[in-house]
Amino acid sequence: MFNSKILVVDDEKDICNLITMTLNSNGFNNIRSINDGESAINIAKEWMPDLILLDLMLPTIDGLTVCRELKSYKETSKIPIIMITAKNEESDIVLGLELGANDYITKPFSLKVLVARVRTQLRSVPKIKLPSTDKSEDILNYKNLRLNLDQRSVEVDNNNIKLTYTEFELLVLFIKNQGRVFTRNQLILALRGNDGFDVCERAVDVQILNLRKKLGDIGADIETIRGIGYRIKGLQ
Repeated sequence: MFNSKILVVDDEKDICNLITMTLNSNGFNNIRSINDGESAINIAKEWMPDLILLDLMLPTIDGLTVCRELKSYKETSKIPIIMITAKNEESDIVLGLELGANDYITKPFSLKVLVARVRTQLRSVPKIKLPSTDKSEDILNYKNLRLNLDQRSVEVDNNNIKLTYTEFELLVLFIKNQGRVFTRNQLILALRGNDGFDVCERAVDVQILNLRKKLGDIGADIETIRGIGYRIKGLQ
């Protein structure tokens, strides 16, 4: 864990220095910092950090756009991102999590809490798997829908459907567990892990609604189970 590469992105150099010194004093020594969004994207793609601490208010490219870009890029999509923001607004937090961020912390923040969040995310980083020689494992099919896990693409009747990070992950979960009912809380835990977020479960409803619209007729197969949650119809 302590050899993990951590990228700190904040437009305030004093904040970057404070975070770096705090992490150094807690055993983390492989740290780089940057002060703008465009450089953050380039360095993340080149350096491939194990964790990114990302401020939302950045010059050139804002933090939410940085998050969206990195989560849509195959090689960086699994890198955990902890958002750091001075805005304690639920809309910003929800949007960041919907784009694929793993956690958030608001300024001013406790340095002890920051270190704890960093440790939690690094413990949950999945081990790298060697590529499978069986390309069929990367493809999920459901009726006239084809989902490519490796390319993170979805096609319906050979037409490409653009999904957000969260919409894609929800669809994968449903198709891999056809007929199974998930509560909203189970969906949040499945997507975000067990660390817990201060986000209303109703945020899932918005994702489901958008996913249904984008999938057209197949979207109707994602059923609401009143009083429980959601499932996708099982194919017989």
